[in-house]
Amino acid sequence: MDLTPYVDHLRHELAVAANAGGDEARALAERLTAPLESAARLTILNALSAASDEITRELAPGSVDVRLRGLDPEFVVTPAPVPEPETGLPAAPAASAPVVPLGGDGDEGATARINLRLPAHLKARAEEAAGQEGLSVNAWLVRAVSRALESGEPARPTTPARGVKHGQSYTGWVR
Repeated sequence: MDLTPYVDHLRHELAVAANAGGDEARALAERLTAPLESAARLTILNALSAASDEITRELAPGSVDVRLRGLDPEFVVTPAPVPEPETGLPAAPAASAPVVPLGGDGDEGATARINLRLPAHLKARAEEAAGQEGLSVNAWLVRAVSRALESGEPARPTTPARGVKHGQSYTGWVR
């Protein structure tokens, strides 16, 4: 989506308003248009991002993401999975795990922001997997976390817990 026509329209409207104020106002408007361009683009991008969040809440489990390519945003729409019609035959195994809708505690539209630090190699793999599914990394991670939580399997620790029995001995702390 090219934001240039919208920013140009705002610049034109500022010039029209400045014409009513005389030469000094016109000169001030000309000096302000360049710095205001980045602020206008950021404001438009924030509005588009808020709109995509609202649309995503309505489309769940589908989603709409805004990606920034250079100076211009683009929308990535991920439709909800379409259930296959029932034919009475056993279902064929899916090529990948089904998308699990996010469960909520009464406020299903609420979102929370977290910072996730990944090793570079893991981030690259997540980006590649998201790209293969046509999703943003954020949408892919949300679905991966949702699948993991809905699977019912507890996460396996990478190191043995204290007090775990190994053969004929115990490890851990004693008081």
